Amino acid sequence: MTNTVLANIDKYELVVGLEVHVQLSTNTKIFSADSAAFGGGPNTHISPVSLGHPGTLPRTNAKVVEYAVRLGLALGSKINLNNHFSRKNYFYADLPKGYQISQDTEPICIGGTVEVRLKSGEVRNIAIHHIHMEDDAGKSMHDQDHTQSLIDLNRAGVPLLEVVSEPDLKSAEEAQQYLTELRKLVRYLDICDGNMEEGSMRCDANISVRLKGSTKLGNRCEVKNLNSIRNVQRAIEHEFARQVEVIEGGGTIDQNTLDFDANTGETSVLRSKEMANDYRYFPDPDLPPIVLTETYVDDIRKAMPALPKELYHKYIDQLDLSAYDASVITADKDVVQYFEALIRETSNYKSAANWLMGAVKSYLNENGVGVKDFKLSPVQLAGLIALVDSGKVSNSVAAQKVFPALVGQPHQTAGRIAEELNLLIDEDGTDVTSFIKAALAKHPDKVKEYHNGKKGVLGLFMGDIMKLSKGKIDPKKTNQLLIEILEASR
Repeated sequence: MTNTVLANIDKYELVVGLEVHVQLSTNTKIFSADSAAFGGGPNTHISPVSLGHPGTLPRTNAKVVEYAVRLGLALGSKINLNNHFSRKNYFYADLPKGYQISQDTEPICIGGTVEVRLKSGEVRNIAIHHIHMEDDAGKSMHDQDHTQSLIDLNRAGVPLLEVVSEPDLKSAEEAQQYLTELRKLVRYLDICDGNMEEGSMRCDANISVRLKGSTKLGNRCEVKNLNSIRNVQRAIEHEFARQVEVIEGGGTIDQNTLDFDANTGETSVLRSKEMANDYRYFPDPDLPPIVLTETYVDDIRKAMPALPKELYHKYIDQLDLSAYDASVITADKDVVQYFEALIRETSNYKSAANWLMGAVKSYLNENGVGVKDFKLSPVQLAGLIALVDSGKVSNSVAAQKVFPALVGQPHQTAGRIAEELNLLIDEDGTDVTSFIKAALAKHPDKVKEYHNGKKGVLGLFMGDIMKLSKGKIDPKKTNQLLIEILEASR
């Protein structure tokens, strides 16, 4: 990018709309009884129905409809009670029927928003246009053979929800946060594993630029099949710079479909506007309309789990946690479930959050396991928190000695472990005083520095006292007593 373009880039505004394909975690495909599981030998999860052979009839998977309603309710969408399927006609070698079954004029969910929180602290609600149900195509592989392309139709007919946003995103950061929140949401709802590397979520990004202050959208380019949140960011950043450079050079933006090369970070043309498909939608004659009732929708609403946005505000407003704590905890559904069980056993919510994000998280990372496989129950961890709160062990001793031992003996209690390891705080003030005097005697020069106003040396003294006592003291009380003895020695 030239210096002239860099100087003028601030004149322009980025406009992005995302189309996210969410692959649903149903056991079977959307219109057949074939397995929808990921993997399996090539072309083993197929049948005449999913291949669209003459004389076969599709039948709608009820779970797909339920999952679509779940997602719509979570996003605040209006649920369309009268649903029709249409045939979307186009040719792909891995599209066995020669058409895709989708929804055209009557999608199941209309409107809604996704709340995103930016690094600046700004909160934006990104508008959803609609969500519709459809089936997936198969998979073409061009790198398995030197002379031929191979086709695996296991994925053909797997159920998808396509979440279409309004052109409401203004930056690559907003797109990243939008996708992060959407992925988190489908995991909370148990409708998709959100694994973009396996294709469980795929994203197409419609990207355009316009002069700031303009209300007219520029010609857009669609970047297809982005398979990671990071690549969505990179593609948007590259396209913004490329399109500005074209316009600043006196050119115009051609409305093309683009591919993104993750190695180079650049886009290239897949199809031009002139080659765009005419899908010739028409109602699918083999699938009857799906008519939902308000009672059906209300039953799904009542069974909905607590969602990330709701929990985030609960942790801040009711539990008095920081926005950072609430954000980290709600990032993972399994962590939330553990934390919810933990705060039923202790009212020290801040301490519960600190243990979960500190010692527990470190242990999980070091051992490569998730919180579902964590050996300590919430009841046991609450017992450790209570042990610290009672003043029987210090927080550092609990973290460095009791916690590791407790993980190694998960059927024990924190109190029993502390007792067996002789870690309980000695309430005898005489011993504490002797530890303090020994530490001060070891550093007479630092005592003088304290008397001259250097209060930072208290940490040095406390470190020695903790070593001498083997952690069996109350740090807060000891620190107070240390100051009293130092002040008395002036």
